[in-house]
Amino acid sequence: MSRPVLVLNARLLDPASGLDCRGGLLAVGGRIAELGPQVTGALAPPGTELVDARGLYLIPGLVDLRAGFGEPGAEHKERFESGCLAAVAGGVTSLALLPDTDPPIDDPAMVEFVARRARQAKLAKVHPQAAVTRRLEGRELAELGLLKAAGAVAFTDGFRALADARMMRRALAYASMFDALIVQHPEEPSLAQGGVMNEGPVASRLGLAGIPAAAEVIMVERDLRLLELTGGRLHVAHVSTAAAVAAIRAAKARGLRVTCDTTPHHLLLTEAEVEGYRTFAKVSPPLRSEADREAVIAGLVDGTIDAIASDHCPQDQDSKRLPFAQAAFGVIGLQTLLAASLSLVFAGRIGLVELLRRLTVQPATILGLEAGRLARGAPADLVLLDLDASWTVTEKSLFSLAKNTPFEGRTFRGKVVRTFVDGRTVYSAEDPG
Repeated sequence: MSRPVLVLNARLLDPASGLDCRGGLLAVGGRIAELGPQVTGALAPPGTELVDARGLYLIPGLVDLRAGFGEPGAEHKERFESGCLAAVAGGVTSLALLPDTDPPIDDPAMVEFVARRARQAKLAKVHPQAAVTRRLEGRELAELGLLKAAGAVAFTDGFRALADARMMRRALAYASMFDALIVQHPEEPSLAQGGVMNEGPVASRLGLAGIPAAAEVIMVERDLRLLELTGGRLHVAHVSTAAAVAAIRAAKARGLRVTCDTTPHHLLLTEAEVEGYRTFAKVSPPLRSEADREAVIAGLVDGTIDAIASDHCPQDQDSKRLPFAQAAFGVIGLQTLLAASLSLVFAGRIGLVELLRRLTVQPATILGLEAGRLARGAPADLVLLDLDASWTVTEKSLFSLAKNTPFEGRTFRGKVVRTFVDGRTVYSAEDPG
């Protein structure tokens, strides 16, 4: 257990409660004991670690809905230690790990393996998502009840869409019996088959096979019908098209239990990034048109899109340094999740509190986690944030083993100075570890 920590001279910002004040925060036993303007050094128990925030923002640690590691099976791409270090360097204190490992997370033993490895890393809190179907093959439901009892926070087949409508209906119905969450990769596989980027003029000019935007909304609308039929809970991952945003907006208006997220790269980048056959811009779902990007931002602003997720998908150099059609899909994003998302605040597209809500309390609520809040009794998962500091994304600045970022060379404003998990410092910009 960490010793008490007292953060003084901070600007406390809690998107869940609307708290925005100058003051301090005392954490004892890994939880927030007191916070607010009344917190001074006089409250510190013996042996307390004192941290002078120097007027910087103190916010809840970020909750990432969707991240993948290579371990087990592809440890050369990302290990728990490197992935969790990248997370806390980016202000992510809790993350939901994808199940598409080798072997996949489709039985309770693998769920327990993830929990054990996360404890060994002693950095971010890692919550396993389990497979919807055995071996991620889409043919036979996994033991969802046993997996949830073992600690799975959601169920997904990762970057594989659950294409069989009957199987998706069964999954939603079965999961509804214990209020479990089904997460879908929204892409109709037969329409997307063979495609490597967004279908449109850019793909035609480059001579690359396209993935139509319709492949996303067709799957979304099918699943929304099945959700209405079963009364389950559905989360649509990495929404990237205007049509899908509109479909989800309408479903929410009808009262369906659907949530969704998008990613920083779909908020900031378009298919133009692929020019020059840039494989670090090859991602699933693909980067879309400028009109789609604007619609996704609008969905984020009006609340249709509930959260922003990193969609961290590490790939080694051998997987990316290939002709575009053969290169692997995926980008890393844990360390840049907060900084990239803040670009929307500085561009005047969304308020700071609203953005942070989509990175903290809302993803925590979707997953049912005790996280994402500054409140008495809550876990002391905290981030000290300097909104005025800038940093440039380079291979050297990234802690992930993989370096496949679409933001290489870009300078972001907003830097994580210090990250706490259960009141313990797990990352400091002065001593990055």
